[in-house]
Amino acid sequence: MRFPTASVTCGEEACDEMARMAVMTKSVHLIDRLPEVRGRYSVAYDLSKVTWFRVGGPAEVLFRPADAEDLKVFLARKPADVSVTVIGVGSNLLVRDGGVRGVVVRLGRAFAEITVEGIEITAGAGALDLNVAKVALDAGLTDLEFLSGIPGTIGGALRMNAGAYGREVKDVLVEARVLDASGLEHNLTTDDLGFTYRRSSIPEDWIFVAARLKGRLGASTEIARRMREIQDARETTQPTRIATGGSTFKNPQGEAAWEAIDRAGCRGLRLGGAMVSEKHCNFLVNTGEATAADLEGLGEEVRRRVREVTGVSLEWEIRRIGVPGPRTGPGNGDG
Repeated sequence: MRFPTASVTCGEEACDEMARMAVMTKSVHLIDRLPEVRGRYSVAYDLSKVTWFRVGGPAEVLFRPADAEDLKVFLARKPADVSVTVIGVGSNLLVRDGGVRGVVVRLGRAFAEITVEGIEITAGAGALDLNVAKVALDAGLTDLEFLSGIPGTIGGALRMNAGAYGREVKDVLVEARVLDASGLEHNLTTDDLGFTYRRSSIPEDWIFVAARLKGRLGASTEIARRMREIQDARETTQPTRIATGGSTFKNPQGEAAWEAIDRAGCRGLRLGGAMVSEKHCNFLVNTGEATAADLEGLGEEVRRRVREVTGVSLEWEIRRIGVPGPRTGPGNGDG
């Protein structure tokens, strides 16, 4: 026997409240299924607070593990159907307006330790790339200056084989410590990680927890000079004092992405509150009122125009996660 379906109508405010309660109910149900940990769970955590773009919806549950052992316990005991997404400081990340389902793991201070032994530096996945470069400077180790020009953490740098100013992570990595989806630990070399341009080959659900990097003994004055050059270059050429992310698109073979974007006439292009930076057109910026949909939509429009004008298919470098939010109408771009 088929029962009739009830029809419910409500005013805008009441419907918004019902939707919010539905999300919260789902989140509470999820958190009740998660294992006991020493770290902290947060329900419906606003991820726009922790991304450089300052946009995005909530994490269904945010988990900040107390340390690597706590993270192992969580991974080993969580229900198999619960998805896990790892984020760092949100520098190269676009969280969609509908938020992220499942558990978002954010690695905090316990994963930010940096130590030096001889010519090697061991850094937690939550350590800022810039801080690793500074520790290398203090230890008189060269070859790691390029990290001062990469926004974000070591974990993110490992995931995407980050690089800048002529060097990449693969050039200095000795070994990475990784947890697989079930919490088992693996120590992986550069060959194991299968690094290519802005990519590693390990599964998306494996989590970097630390890395050993190798430098060379050098003169601190020269190391400091090189780091100043890198910082000056960033300040001069990139939008560093506005809500933005890292490079939006990977460089296509034989050409810089910004040159293709410029040739397609996209410098300064707008969609809603999102804009292609006038200073460096491989950066998208939030002018103050952008949504994640504005930023992603603008990026796709840039890709369309570049493909149409130059024949080049740009590939996203910014990591995009989560589900879209409700449609709010067309953007107000310039075409």
